[in-house]
Amino acid sequence: MSDKKIIAVLGATGAQGGGLVRAIAADKNGPFVARAITRKVDSEKAQALSAMGVEVVAGDADDPVGLDAAFAGAFGAYCVTNFWEHFSADRELVQASNMARATRKAGLKHVVWSTLEDTRTFVPLNDNRLRTLQEKWKVPHFDAKGAADAVFASEGAPTTCLLAAFYWENLIYFGMGPRKGEQGGLTLALPLGGQKLPGIGAGDIGKCAYGVFREGPGLAGQRIGISGENLSGAEMASKLGQALGQEVGFFDMPFDTYRGLGFPGADDLGNMFEFQAIRGEAFLHDRDPKRSRELNAELQDFNAWLAANAGRIPIA
Repeated sequence: MSDKKIIAVLGATGAQGGGLVRAIAADKNGPFVARAITRKVDSEKAQALSAMGVEVVAGDADDPVGLDAAFAGAFGAYCVTNFWEHFSADRELVQASNMARATRKAGLKHVVWSTLEDTRTFVPLNDNRLRTLQEKWKVPHFDAKGAADAVFASEGAPTTCLLAAFYWENLIYFGMGPRKGEQGGLTLALPLGGQKLPGIGAGDIGKCAYGVFREGPGLAGQRIGISGENLSGAEMASKLGQALGQEVGFFDMPFDTYRGLGFPGADDLGNMFEFQAIRGEAFLHDRDPKRSRELNAELQDFNAWLAANAGRIPIA
C-alpha cells in the first residue's frame, strides 16, 4: 500500500466523490489509494468507507487550514462543490478558490476539478435571453464553478476540468420523473427546447474521474465533458416507458413555466435548461459519450441505468 499514490477526494460521501473512492478501492492492483475527505468523519457514510479500508480524514471547503492538512502528502485530489447544499454561488466560488489554493500549497501533481460552464461567457448579464439571478449570475450553480476555473488555472496545482451532465438520479430524487396525467398515462415533462439532453448516472462521474487520474497529469489544462448518452425528451420517455412497463409521453415544458414552478432553485434550473438549448449542438459536443467510455469502460447508457434503477423512480 505504501507505494501507492494518494488521491484526496473531497465530497467523498457524496455522489461524485463517493463514486471515485469506490472506483479506486475496487481497483486493487491500481496505482492509487483514496483518502476520503469529509466534514463528518463519524457519519454513517464515512464509517462505511472506513470499513472498506479507506482512509477517512476531516476536511471542509470553508476551512483553508483544514484543507492544507487533508491534502498533505497526496499525489492528487478530486475537488467538487455542492451548490444545492446552501444555494449560494458566492459561497461556492469561495469554497472552490480555497480548494484550488490548497492544492498548490500541497504541491499536488494532478487535480480533477468538477466544474461547469460559466454561462455568462456565452450569455452576458446584459443579454435578456436569460434572466439575471442574484444580481450577477445567469445560472448560479453553473457560473460559480465556471468562474473558479481561472482560480485553478492560476493558483492551483495542474488541473483537469471535468464537466458532468444531467444526473439521471434527478428522476429519483429531484422530482423530475414521470407524472400521472389527469386522463391517465404518464408524462415526462422537462424544458428542453427541442434539444437533446446529455445524461449520466451519478456513480459513473467518479469512475470517469478515475479514468482521468489513470491517464495522468498529461491531461492537466484540458476540459473533458462526460455523458452516458445524449437523448431527446421523446427518446428518454420511450426508454422510461419500456423500463416501467407502461407508455410514457414527453412534454417539452416552456422554460418560463418551469421557472415558475416555485420549488427552491426552479429559476436556476429553468435558466440551465434554456442555456443548454441556446448552446444546442455545442453543448452536446462538449459532453461526448465516446470519450467518456474511454475513461470508464463500465459507462452506463440510459437503458443500463434504468435496468438498475427504474424501480426507484417515484411516480407522482
